[in-house]
Amino acid sequence: IGLTRDFLSEKGALVFKDIGLSVLDAEPRIEYEFLDDYKREVAPEQIQGYDGIISLAPRFTRATFEGADRLTAIGRFGVGYEMIDLEACTDANVMLFITPEAVKRPVAESILTWMLMLSKKAVLKDQLVRQGRWQEKVHHNGTCLGDRVLGSVGFGGIGGELFRLVQPFGMARLLAYDPYGDPQKAKVLGVDLVELDDLLRESDFIAINCPLTPETHHLIGEREFGLMKPTTYFINTARGPIVDQRALYNALSQNRIAGAGIDVLEDEPPSPDEPLFALDNVLLAPHAIAWTDEIFRDNGRYDCEGIVKVMHGEIPEAVVNKAVLEKPELHAKLQAYRARFNGSAF
Repeated sequence: IGLTRDFLSEKGALVFKDIGLSVLDAEPRIEYEFLDDYKREVAPEQIQGYDGIISLAPRFTRATFEGADRLTAIGRFGVGYEMIDLEACTDANVMLFITPEAVKRPVAESILTWMLMLSKKAVLKDQLVRQGRWQEKVHHNGTCLGDRVLGSVGFGGIGGELFRLVQPFGMARLLAYDPYGDPQKAKVLGVDLVELDDLLRESDFIAINCPLTPETHHLIGEREFGLMKPTTYFINTARGPIVDQRALYNALSQNRIAGAGIDVLEDEPPSPDEPLFALDNVLLAPHAIAWTDEIFRDNGRYDCEGIVKVMHGEIPEAVVNKAVLEKPELHAKLQAYRARFNGSAF
């Protein structure tokens, strides 16, 4: 098993405290190592000889899979997979799986953090103290979450967990837009599944919780910001290109919405002269608001457990390119793994 080099520092030490490698350590018939170097696009020679890859950030293109007859699975460290060519994976008989269970609680907590910081004007009030502007506090009342409306664009694991977390706050309504949303799950959580325009018009807090796909690219633009209330707080912890960043800047700079918490940008890292940096009604994080020891431990653990399943000839959880599961070439690989683990070939 190979792990992409970006898990390591320049000196070759793990950057993160724990990425779940104890799961692989407990399997004596599985060996793992880190790729020799980091390339933003994984080269075909880098994955030769591996049965599985656990990947943090690099791209996998069609060229990556040239001659990759042995590779059977890629475990993506997280839930976003826009950097991996799904069709190329399927054509190469490679499963791509993700780790939704690992991220839902940390990301949902992070969205709630943004909600509380924005609504209480936490950063501004910190500045009032530090800058000797104590008496200005009378001009900067915040708002409570109770009696407000929360809308989630996307109703998967993160959206559902967010709605669970806000239950004690007594919010007036919980809204979700998701063409694939589960009505039964919505009923249990007290969530109304609505059209996107209705959610944008009615919500006091709007959280983006959908994947980046061709359908969701610039899903939120000038028109959509124009539907929002001037008191709305907008939060994006998903992927930057889901939002037209220029339209976001316009809405914030013209006070057409109250503020935003933005963890993800269209270009990462952004240019030093990014216009959003000049605004005081936006909180920013470097695509890391949800980075905790726990999320890295659990992303790694789920990836490693998935790889162990593959090596036992089983299909891991959360396979993204489900079309590959119909391919006999994949099942031949899995059958070979089953035979090897049940025999003495390892």
